Amino acid sequence: MKSLFTPLAPAALACALAASLAAASPAALASAAVGQPAPAFTATDTIGRSVSLADFKGRHVVLEWVNPGCPYVQKHYGAKNMQATQKAATDQGAVWLTVNSTAADHRDHMAPAALAAWMQTQGAAATATLMDESGQVGRAYGARTTPHMYIINPQGTLVYAGAIDSKPSANPADIATATQHVKVALAESMAGKPVSTPATRAYGCTIKYANAGE
Repeated sequence: MKSLFTPLAPAALACALAASLAAASPAALASAAVGQPAPAFTATDTIGRSVSLADFKGRHVVLEWVNPGCPYVQKHYGAKNMQATQKAATDQGAVWLTVNSTAADHRDHMAPAALAAWMQTQGAAATATLMDESGQVGRAYGARTTPHMYIINPQGTLVYAGAIDSKPSANPADIATATQHVKVALAESMAGKPVSTPATRAYGCTIKYANAGE
């Protein structure tokens, strides 16, 4: 049987190193606070529609930051873990918004049509895929990595922020033994219970924001 794990190429290793350095260094980003109102936003999706958080008042909303060039994103999409998590959420009535905050001048940037095609090829079950080339949405939430995950409850309160799961690696084999933080947190919130682990450390590649040096 062909292994799901592929050794990281030099570019992927550089991405992983940058991510670990970002986790250890102060980030020049604000952080949306769990237990507080989620920052409002409006962005354009990959087919040109305007999408606002306010459009989904009264529903659970999951936010997922994505960069198809990131090996950590490839881990979860290649193993179909992200798609399964998306489908489980949307089947229960949640809204899933995938956000790409990669700057337009970065080599990992994908045009809206290309990103839409990639999501379709992956079999993604997101409600919409949003373009955030200015980084406005990502910075409002303090999103640092791909993936970086957030859950907003029907009252508009942020109830989870952090990693998709508990195994911060790029190895798909780790998914099976990981605690699926997003699935657990969403199930608890949908059941009207407090989220038992409302915040975790996100892991992945650093988001390639525009004017990142500012």
